[in-house]
Formats: sequence, C-alpha cells, structure tokens
Amino acid sequence: MDYGQTKRQSATTSATGGGGGGSSASSSSSSSAASGVGGSSSSGASESWYVALLGLAEHFRTSSPPKVRLCVHCLQAVLPRKPPARVEARTHLQLGSVLYHHTRNGEQARGHLEKAWLISQQIPQFEDVKFEAASLLSELYCQENSVDAAKPLLRKAIQISQQTPYWHCRLLFQLAQLHTLEKDLVSACDLLGVGAEYARVVGSEYTRALFLLSKGMLLLMERKLQEVHPLLTLCGQIVENWQGNPIQKESLRVFFLVLQVTHYLDAGQAKNVKPCLKQLQQCIQTISTLHDDEILPSNPADLFHWLPKEHMCVLVYLVTVMHSMQAGYLEKAQKYTDKALMQLEKLKMLDCSPILSSFQVILLEHIIMCRLVTGHKATALQEISQVCQLCQQSPRLFSNHAAQLHTLLGLYCISVNCMDNAEAQFTTALRLYSLLERINPDHNFPVSSHCLRAAAFYIRGLFSFFQGRYNEAKRFLRETLKMLNAEDLNRLTACSLVLLGHIFYVLGNHRESNNMVVPAMQLASKIPDMSVQLWSSALLRDLNKACGNAIDAHEAAQMHQNFSQQLLQDHIEACSLPEHNLITWTDGPPPVQFQAQNGPTTSLASLL
Repeated sequence: MDYGQTKRQSATTSATGGGGGGSSASSSSSSSAASGVGGSSSSGASESWYVALLGLAEHFRTSSPPKVRLCVHCLQAVLPRKPPARVEARTHLQLGSVLYHHTRNGEQARGHLEKAWLISQQIPQFEDVKFEAASLLSELYCQENSVDAAKPLLRKAIQISQQTPYWHCRLLFQLAQLHTLEKDLVSACDLLGVGAEYARVVGSEYTRALFLLSKGMLLLMERKLQEVHPLLTLCGQIVENWQGNPIQKESLRVFFLVLQVTHYLDAGQAKNVKPCLKQLQQCIQTISTLHDDEILPSNPADLFHWLPKEHMCVLVYLVTVMHSMQAGYLEKAQKYTDKALMQLEKLKMLDCSPILSSFQVILLEHIIMCRLVTGHKATALQEISQVCQLCQQSPRLFSNHAAQLHTLLGLYCISVNCMDNAEAQFTTALRLYSLLERINPDHNFPVSSHCLRAAAFYIRGLFSFFQGRYNEAKRFLRETLKMLNAEDLNRLTACSLVLLGHIFYVLGNHRESNNMVVPAMQLASKIPDMSVQLWSSALLRDLNKACGNAIDAHEAAQMHQNFSQQLLQDHIEACSLPEHNLITWTDGPPPVQFQAQNGPTTSLASLL
C-alpha cells in the first residue's frame, strides 16, 4: 500500500499512519469546540459568557457551509477577558485546530497551538489538551517542512505521556509515521517495537497487534524476510486469540492477510497467494455485514482502528488486481479495477484522505500495464495522463510515483515504437546503467522474487537469441519455463513459449516450433496478450507455409492481419492524442497542458 500512505499507506498507505491517525474516540477539538466547557474549571453564572461564546463558535463551525471566520471571532473573544489557564490553553487549542483544519493561515494556527502546548504543560491532569496540542502542532510542522521541529516535540510528548495509554500509543504511531515518510524505516520499526511492548504491559493485545503488524509491513518494505516470518506468526496468534469488538478483530485479520498476500506477491509466488487471498476476500465480506459498535472499549489503549472498512474494501480490490496482473488474468484485473475505481470515486466525494489518492494511482498503474498488453494504447495513454493529474495535486504522491510514471511512459513508447523516447523514459525512471549485468540470474542475482528471477532468465534468453546464440537462449528459456510452471505465471509463460518457438523455427525444427507456438497462442488468447498473439500468428503462418499446410497457413495469415489492423488503428489513435506529447517529458513535474498532434509520427513496421 502506499504507504502508502501515509496509510501504504505501501503500498502501499501507511498502516503506521492508519494506526496513529485513526481513533474511534478522537479527542479533536475541531470536532467539538464546546468540549471546552466540560474540560474547564470555570463554571456558574460568572462564566456564562464563556459558555455562550463557545456555543456560538460551535454553531458557526457546524453550519453548512461552516462559517469559519465567525467561529474564530467567537473563540478569539475569550482571550482578552483573561480567563483561567485551563480555559486559555483549551481556547488556544481550539483556535489552532480550527485554523489548521479549515484555513490556510498556518502561521496563526502554529502560534495558537504553540501557546496551548506551552500553557498546558504547566497544568496538572490536563492530558487531552496537552497531547492533542503536541500532535496537531507536529502535524503542522511537518506540513511546513519543519520536520526537525516536529521530532523533538513528539519525543517530549511521548516521554511525558506514559501514564496516558491512548495518547502515548497515538504519539508513538505518529512519530513512527514521520520516520517512515522520511524513509528512516529502522527508527520507525524501533518505535513500533516500543509501542508493541507498551501495549502489552497496559493489557492491550489489540493495539499490540496493530503495532506489530505495522512493524511487519515496514520489515517487508526493507526486505528483512528473516525477521518478517516470526513476526507474522506471532501476529497471527495474537489476532486469532484476541476476543473483542468483531469489527476490530476482523480489521486486524484483514491487516494480517494483506501483509501475507503482499509478501507472497513480492516473492513472485502467485500460486501461494490464492488461499490467503480467498481468506481476505471472505474476511472483507464479513466486515461489510457487521455494524459499528458504538460502545467504546474499556481499555483506552484500544481506541484505535487501522482503516475504515470502506478503505479496506478498496485495498482488498487492489491486492486482488495485483495478483491477477502477476498471474496473467488480465480480464479479471480489469474487472476488479473498475469496481475499485468506482468505489474510490464515491469515497472521494466525502473523504479527502490522502490514502485514497494513493490507492487510485496504484490501481491506475496496474490497469495501464493491462491496457498496453491487451492492445489498448490510447486508453493507457489517457490513464497515464490521469496519473499525472493526480500527482500534480500532491507533491508527496509525485515523489512516491514519479519513477513508476516514467516507466509506464517508457512501456507506452515501446508499444508505439518510439524507442529513443522509451530509453529516455527508462533512464529517467530507473537510471539504467549496465542493466544486463545486473539481472544475470546465474550470478548473485540480488532479488529474492521468484517472478523476477524467472523474468531475468527470460531477458537473458532474449538477449542470447538476438546475438544468435540459440543453444544458450534455449537453456535460459527452459529454466524460465520451469520456474513459471511452478507458480502459474501465464503471461511470461506465453512470452517464453513463443520465443522458444521462434528459435526452433530459425533452427529449422518445425515440429518443436509448432509444439511451442500453439500453446503460446492459446495462452495469449486467454490472457489476452495482443503482442504475443500477433507474434504467434505470424509464426504459425510461416510454419504452416513451410510444412505445406495451405489452409492452416491462410487461417493464421488472416488472424495476423486482424491483429495487425487492430494494433494499427489503436496506434494511430494513441499518437493523435495530445497526451502523446508526454513521451518527451523527462524532467521536473508532469506538464499541465498538451498540444494536439497532427497525426502519428512513428512507424509500425517493426511491430507488424
């Protein structure tokens, strides 16, 4: 999850952010300005002015649309009357919160929050105001790129909050999230470990599981697989043994299963994913039938949730799409992408959570690859443009997805035979230096993914084929097929079969060539993979001609012609789109506007 996010937020969402940012009993002042009455030591007729001003402030804040300026005026009117310290601190917190959430006046919001934090530290038993001020102020510092100010603030708040379980856990999550966004995963993992032990001590197995699952996600990001396995085993035991709110229990199970599924996908083990994915899909169906329990947990350390169930539903769609793409079930990938994007659009009308945009970008990245494989380049290009627009709205999103965006443009360039542009895009995205040497699967290949190792053998086989070293190419491709068959990776299997068929054809072994090309065509049709179908039909045509099978040769030639025409029409449409100019973008943020092309400027000769 993009982690994506903050809620990976991976890929991902960061689950770290999800644990820290989501509470079923949030104490946000902006959600109830009138909370100052209950928390204030002021009472009686002499303080009726305070109650009246708070009531007016809340009225204006909750109006539709909110009358923020009037709300702020009411709260500001409290301060000149020199109220007691508790009232003053809470009012500063309320002002800072309203300004932070509803305006762009960061400087004033910061001033009020700093005063709330300073005053509240001098008042005993004033934890909610004290720690919410610290939490909001650190958020604001981060928003202003003052991370160096946010860290010591959070550390101090964590140090003095140990007797307040809810806030201690929330602040630990928040600081871990901050380290995660800075790519300091080691520090984030350490904090999550501290949080897990603290939750255990205060008797919150639920929040202990949240901390451990968040840590497991970061370990997966760091590829520390030896540490991940025992941690996930422990998490599984905690989740199954915990008895509590059914929605909280099922959300823990979803978190756990998402980590298992992504772990298998990252390892390129598409077959092993299936049982976990099935459990995950059943789990999200169970959650959708449960009603939210309004009764708050008795342990304040349990007042957290990972993700809203609507977000979890989109996440399950997303990992299902990832599995379908890896295994080569492209029609299934498209079906679940459509469902997920439809749900995302509905959610984004009511919810501006950054994780939703991260989910949307990751889904679009997958469906773009799907379009390129199935021969829908024009649609893919328009969806690439959509990703650009989403990234324009969020610098952090662009930072996290810029490399993927240039990679997708490189793949599009290849599909329309703009090879110089493709090379420029790949260089921008990946800084590809000595690529071939780095993906040699025989010598310390640095990736543990089964799928990527198989792909590396395929690339070596393809390279050997182009150099005319056919026996070496066959050796690499047979190794590829052996690995692919173990995990049912259909698309790479189709590519390997057709390349082997081509090699046998060049060597004059028509029978073996046919034994490779026919299943390649069948598999490519099932996916469907337009390029492999085009390649296979051309080989079948030439094979049947060489063997004197005129009828079969004519049928294969007709198939080849049909595929060629489809690709040609799509090619013309894609190159005529104004978005085609994106292929020249290799630096800085994505361009905002595009100028229309007069027509396609690339050749289809090498494709047909």
